[in-house]
Amino acid sequence: MSYVQPQSILSVVSGNWWVLALRGVLAVLFGLLALIAPVATLTVLVLFWGAFALVDGIFALVSAFRVTGGKGRLWLILEGALGILAGIVTFLYPGLTALVLLYIIAFWAIFIGILRIVTAVSLRREMENEWLMILGGILTVIFGILLIALPGVGLLSLTWLIGIWALIFGIALIVLAFRVRNLQHRAHGGHERRVR
Repeated sequence: MSYVQPQSILSVVSGNWWVLALRGVLAVLFGLLALIAPVATLTVLVLFWGAFALVDGIFALVSAFRVTGGKGRLWLILEGALGILAGIVTFLYPGLTALVLLYIIAFWAIFIGILRIVTAVSLRREMENEWLMILGGILTVIFGILLIALPGVGLLSLTWLIGIWALIFGIALIVLAFRVRNLQHRAHGGHERRVR
């Protein structure tokens, strides 16, 4: 009977670095849409955000189920489930008021940011530059706290704040994806040298 060694979360992430890059591109596109069309109706903003949260959650779950071991799996599952749940609730109730939407986005951002920080800390021994993931998590938590602290902001301000956050977060994910890709190349290059 052969034993299949479980893959670490780092090996799965580095093998699927493009998923991180795609998540980053989606965040950047979402941010650009929010900045270019700040006078969009609340329903359009809700649907944009709901689609982003849903797709981001699905990608997080896909990454989690490709991991057969490691500490980060549970955090990825929670992150994915929260994103999908937030997206579904948004599509079921698109007529939510701006204040309710603000609080949903704020609490989602705080929880997702904390989960990303925990995931990065659990990976610090397995990968370099985990600080990019930590930075993304910290920015997401700060974004959520700002939304709670400033509930009276108008829809235009909220749209700009969301757009700026999504751009910064998306760029951080894209940079992280290419750093992870470089780790994979270095690991394969070292393995090939050892084989020879």
